[in-house]
Amino acid sequence: MKILFDFLTELRENNNREWFNENRKHYNEAKEQMIFLTDLMIQEIRKFDPEIAPMNAKDCLFRIFRDVRFSKDKSPYKTNMGSYIAPGGRKSTKAGYYIHIEPEASFLGGGVWCPQPDVLKAIRYEIFDNAEDFKNIINNKDFKNYYKNIEGDKLKLAPKGFDKEFEDIDLLKYKSYAFTTPLTDDLLLGSDLVDFSIDAFKKLHMANKYINTALEKWL
Repeated sequence: MKILFDFLTELRENNNREWFNENRKHYNEAKEQMIFLTDLMIQEIRKFDPEIAPMNAKDCLFRIFRDVRFSKDKSPYKTNMGSYIAPGGRKSTKAGYYIHIEPEASFLGGGVWCPQPDVLKAIRYEIFDNAEDFKNIINNKDFKNYYKNIEGDKLKLAPKGFDKEFEDIDLLKYKSYAFTTPLTDDLLLGSDLVDFSIDAFKKLHMANKYINTALEKWL
């Protein structure tokens, strides 16, 4: 992953169109390395998650170009590369597997991040209806080795339409049901990256399955 890592490191210091155009060959090489990693992860994830059908890795890869229309930061490029492996690729509303490569800030993740209101409500309905299974998944020791917490913001009060006296009301307050585990630079550039990533994604599978079952049931 050194080509990708080095490109993103240099891009962070030279986030402008002139430098990017002069180094487009380096960018294309870095992109191909990310596509290769994504394709490898797709093949491995399919071995334990039947929802992941054969797909083009390019359909999972997010664009490096930033939308700066409504941002004070006018830097034209992201300083990371990310891929979302889920039914439908990067545009999917289902829970999936995310790879984020960024020097000093890489991570693996999954679940759903800032979902649309109907998706969020479906997950909350399922937890309200079947909290024990969800707690068993997220409190499992092997899961906790990678994913310490549910990520993102929470409501201060019970979400509208749910009984505030519900025993597990705290679990319904999340605005996302996403999970992450960090990738150190040494791990990213070392020989254990693939094995670590596959094992982390295996542990994530049941959480994704729970969420996607909720979407099928309540939407």
